[in-house]
Amino acid sequence: MKVTDHLKNANGKTLFSFEIIPPKKGKNIQELYDNIDPLIEFNPPFIDVTTSREEYIYIDKEGLFDRKITRMRPGTLGICAAIKHKYEVDTIPHVLCGGFTKEETEYLLVDCHYLGIDNVMALRGDTMSHQKYFEPTKGGHNYATDLVQQINKLNKGQYLHDVVEVDNTPDFCIGVAGYPEKHIESPSLHSDLLRLKEKVDAGADYVVTQMFFDNQRYFEFVKRAREMGITVPIIPGIKPLAVEKHLQLLPQVFKIDLPEALIKEVNKCSSNAQIRQVGVEWTIQQSKELLDFGVPVLHYYSMGKSDNIKAIASQLF
Repeated sequence: MKVTDHLKNANGKTLFSFEIIPPKKGKNIQELYDNIDPLIEFNPPFIDVTTSREEYIYIDKEGLFDRKITRMRPGTLGICAAIKHKYEVDTIPHVLCGGFTKEETEYLLVDCHYLGIDNVMALRGDTMSHQKYFEPTKGGHNYATDLVQQINKLNKGQYLHDVVEVDNTPDFCIGVAGYPEKHIESPSLHSDLLRLKEKVDAGADYVVTQMFFDNQRYFEFVKRAREMGITVPIIPGIKPLAVEKHLQLLPQVFKIDLPEALIKEVNKCSSNAQIRQVGVEWTIQQSKELLDFGVPVLHYYSMGKSDNIKAIASQLF
């Protein structure tokens, strides 16, 4: 079922969902199930599954640099299919521009349709570790808007190299990312919202935001998006702060601000267990305020661990 249909069927009730990251080097899928199992009791209608592009490093071989491919995580599509089969919950694979050609993207979408996956999250993807700026893959898309356009065309039976007359064309519900504190590469929030509107105009059906810790940023973001004519659902993405290094890591990686009140509470802590509890309590209050605002979904970034998400959800759902 499409995300938009889940929202319609909820009749205004806020839903619970979360995002998982496939484990590094594959490991065992049971580890993934062990982190999903505790959250199923809160009836998530859908689960997002992130995608990682192939990364590589250069190694010195007798004065010459050789490239070594290091695929860090297993294929997203297989994990989506496994989760969908085990839990009978819709899964949303993340589809990236970076690391994939247009043809590879089309193959992935055809497989998604074959497996009965109705939703995809269309993202540009991050810059690779050795790059200063994002560089599109040769034969791939440069912007998420272009990716949305490709998916939307496929929904109409328009393949890359032909128009195929078939009775069973895909009809993907397309999600895209929004940034309450603007994208790291955008010169301003207004400019970033213009790019978001381009994605929606290209066919995006809903938005999931980057993490934020100050709800006012989300409220203002939604207000400005509506004023700009963006009418699709805007789902808040939420991440509980869990360890002390998040104070430096999250602002550095995601270019977001942390509220002074949260920073002070973390600085009072003498252990990561205490910090994790502060993160849980902060997120509970943050989520309650978002519930009062009437958000369609509370969407949590689990980062591979579910104990803190379970503690939060148990107070809300």
